[in-house]
Amino acid sequence: MTEADDPLLAGATPTEREAVKQLASFWWLWLVFGIIWIVVALVVLQFSNSSYALIGVMIGAMFIGAGVQYMAISTLLPKWRWVWLLLGALLIIWGVVAIFNPVNTFNDFADILGFIFLLVAFIWIVQAFSERDHNDLWWLGLVSGTLMLVIAFIAAGSDVDVKANLLVLFVGLWALISGLNDLVRAFQLHHVGEKLE
Repeated sequence: MTEADDPLLAGATPTEREAVKQLASFWWLWLVFGIIWIVVALVVLQFSNSSYALIGVMIGAMFIGAGVQYMAISTLLPKWRWVWLLLGALLIIWGVVAIFNPVNTFNDFADILGFIFLLVAFIWIVQAFSERDHNDLWWLGLVSGTLMLVIAFIAAGSDVDVKANLLVLFVGLWALISGLNDLVRAFQLHHVGEKLE
């Protein structure tokens, strides 16, 4: 594939190419975030029900990390910038609140788990469609979002104990999926950066 065939670079102005080149030089940040998300997933999926406070803190940290990433993504997608900035700001605010109230965060999240899953499904589906023009693997986000939508309706009809276990599983799986997505993005950015060298 030549530079002209790349959907991200086709029709880009010299200023946009320079912006993409500068962002691509930080491809390793996505790699680092991907590894961190995967480590978080491995830790969370080993926890028992007695570690609600730690899981509440991890939920907060995950939201802050995702918020920072969404702010960075906003620099890539000028057409969708306001969506990513809004989602990033909301995630950072929720993350800070969660860290300062970890047990309450866990219990509250378990109570409204169906809504949380619905929100995550919406974010993943929006992200998939916003990346469609420049990401050949955009459909993975759409599939993940659709599956999360189904899980949202299942969680909404479950009792509190099932919701608590689902929340532990959700945190672990969300971290794992986020990590894998970030690893793919890291190497995509690296590839685009090499084309622009």
